[in-house]
Amino acid sequence: MNGVWLTLAAELAGDWLTEATEIEGVLAHLASLAPRWIYVALGTGVAIENFFPPVPADTFVVFGAFLSVEGRVTALGVFLITWSANTASSLLNYGLARRWGRAALGTRTGRWILRPRQLERLAGLYNAHGSKIIFASRFLPAFRVLVPVFAGISHLNLWRVVPAVAAASAIWYGVLVYAGAILGRSWRALLPALNDVNYLLLVVASVVAVLLLVIWWRTRRQPLDTGGES
Repeated sequence: MNGVWLTLAAELAGDWLTEATEIEGVLAHLASLAPRWIYVALGTGVAIENFFPPVPADTFVVFGAFLSVEGRVTALGVFLITWSANTASSLLNYGLARRWGRAALGTRTGRWILRPRQLERLAGLYNAHGSKIIFASRFLPAFRVLVPVFAGISHLNLWRVVPAVAAASAIWYGVLVYAGAILGRSWRALLPALNDVNYLLLVVASVVAVLLLVIWWRTRRQPLDTGGES
């Protein structure tokens, strides 16, 4: 069992979307597990993304959908475990940030990341448009991890966070599971398309990141309200 998990982790860490042999290897190792452990592996992989973004959560979802074609697991089971794990870990991030985020930003390093006036503006933005921001961000790499954190720091109400996170994750993972289950026996046709979609989303995320970086730089140069800094 340990050998299977180590091999799976090593192959997932590689450039899995470009090597068919690696994909076949991962599928074979997953298929060698008992169904309950397949679900555990899928749920764990998806949950970890919210704490360690380089983990390819979409990979676990699609591979689970492929295995559902062979009857090792069910498509509904794959959807429910990945959706619930992703939603729960996102809300855990939100809760941790809500509890300790502002204290962290009160440190010297934290004040460099976000000055008090920037934090006030961020909280105002989230309180005005928080649900829409969270929903849209779930489709963008990196932002899907960061946005719930800043929602927590902004003390956005939990009941505005939950529907947005849950709905966006349900749509995204629902599409992945459906596509994977339909094309499970022809995964070579699906993965290049998924690669293209992820590349496009990465481009969009990069553009948004640059715009936010410009706004961050401009707003941090404005005078602060506290501490007599300028």
